[in-house]
Amino acid sequence: MTDSHVVEMTEAIPVELSVSVGVSVGNAMKLEPEMRHDPAVIGTNAVDLPSGLVKAAGAGAVLSPGRNCREIVRANNAALLVDAQNYFAEVEKALQQAQRSILIVGWDFDARIRLRPDVEGSESLGTLLRRLVEERPELEVRVLVWSVAVAHAPGATFALLFGADWEDHPRIQVRLDTEHPVYAAHHQKLVCIDDVIAFAGGIDLTVGRWDTSAHTPKDPWRLTPDGAPYGPVHDLQMAVDGEAAVAIARVARERWLRALGEDLPAIEPCPPIWPDDLQADFQDIAIGVSLTVPATNFSPAVAQVAALTINVLAAAQRSIYIEAQYFTCSLIRKVLASHLARSDGPEIIAIVSRAAEGVVEKRVMGENRDRLIRRLKRHDPYDRLKVLYPVATCDGETAEVLIHAKLMIIDDDVIRVGSANLNNRSMGLDTELDLTIEANGDERIRSTISRIRNDLLGEHLGCDGQLVAKVIAESGSMVAALEQLQDGPRSLHPFPALTEARGPVHPTLWTAVLDPMRPIRLFNFFRKIIPRRRQARARRR
Repeated sequence: MTDSHVVEMTEAIPVELSVSVGVSVGNAMKLEPEMRHDPAVIGTNAVDLPSGLVKAAGAGAVLSPGRNCREIVRANNAALLVDAQNYFAEVEKALQQAQRSILIVGWDFDARIRLRPDVEGSESLGTLLRRLVEERPELEVRVLVWSVAVAHAPGATFALLFGADWEDHPRIQVRLDTEHPVYAAHHQKLVCIDDVIAFAGGIDLTVGRWDTSAHTPKDPWRLTPDGAPYGPVHDLQMAVDGEAAVAIARVARERWLRALGEDLPAIEPCPPIWPDDLQADFQDIAIGVSLTVPATNFSPAVAQVAALTINVLAAAQRSIYIEAQYFTCSLIRKVLASHLARSDGPEIIAIVSRAAEGVVEKRVMGENRDRLIRRLKRHDPYDRLKVLYPVATCDGETAEVLIHAKLMIIDDDVIRVGSANLNNRSMGLDTELDLTIEANGDERIRSTISRIRNDLLGEHLGCDGQLVAKVIAESGSMVAALEQLQDGPRSLHPFPALTEARGPVHPTLWTAVLDPMRPIRLFNFFRKIIPRRRQARARRR
């Protein structure tokens, strides 16, 4: 590897993130010797990545505690919940079994929502939580919400600022988390119950999330608490129990401590909770827990999600399947381009939202998505890149489906679900939590990962996942299957940028401010000067 390659890589990864990502940055900006042959790191460097190195990356386990995950823990059961109708129904069943603790951490929260709007007479989330506390004298409910949600998120502002009637109980706390850098968001979406079951992924308990997997353009139940309709939305959440639930609850408690200074006591052992009708996709399974935590003046960055993103993509040999709200992350460009440039590289299918809300999102997330697509397409001589957005048609009505999911499936070997978007800020500015399962050669796990991918593709194409599996088996190609199955009421449309020969390919000028990979240092000068003065005073003493 040349020094120019090292400089190029370290420019892409902020210094604060370099240790966690696996890049050693010093005055000379060179890799440590043992890392020069690490395919997961080299895979971020150059478009001409040797194919042998990429293949080596996929030869063994991807998860590495301390590097791209915090820990690897076991779950007795793990299930992927596809779309909020399924998630909300299962989380309601789990809440009903809570005995001592319900701990919710979110980007947004709105207790007015009904978890089962399709069930006549179902109660609101706030009413449910209040009833449970009153029925169970040992139960405590705690909710921690990103402070800027009061202005930025879709939930009810007044209730977050001033409280609501359902919260008026000594064992219910709803708090705002203000402990974050300027412009950073607390983006984790966690529900932890008695430390025996936990839910993590992309779905907040708030408005505008509930939808069925049919994603019909006009669903009579898809309404805000104020009665306003909203469009189809696709999302994912994972349910886990066992050690994995304890690990997620530990992250939530640490967030509570950091935000409020309260060290929550350990929960006495409670009976297991797993909804009777929830079929586990995986049993007795190892799960990696990966975090993004931004750097502060008092603590270094945790960039396990950034490292995981590079590592799992670099490990791909046959296929990369992505579902993402955003597709703008600068870290993924070179590793994807490296794959596309190889004659034997993997197929890449990314299902991404087309619509963008507000001027800022359109100017940064929308434009940078199109620019990244154009740039990647220039390295795709074998036509293996497909970036698509879903459209649903029913009863003469057509609507685009908002993709709010955050998912990667690599070959049939790795599945990753969480809160982290494929944008820059999820790599080092916002707090995130992702869960990863890898097969490590276990054919049973590989079969389940393959089934999940095929079912998701089938949902977007309006067909059964078994049909997707059959066509992939016959054609040997996800892309070929995609093209053959595009004739139903559900379809995936290519982004125009895929076929645009001309157009900008570099991130917009506002990217560093509006989609940064690290906290914005408004007072960087003073941060450097003040410690020097303190050191000088100490020497004089």
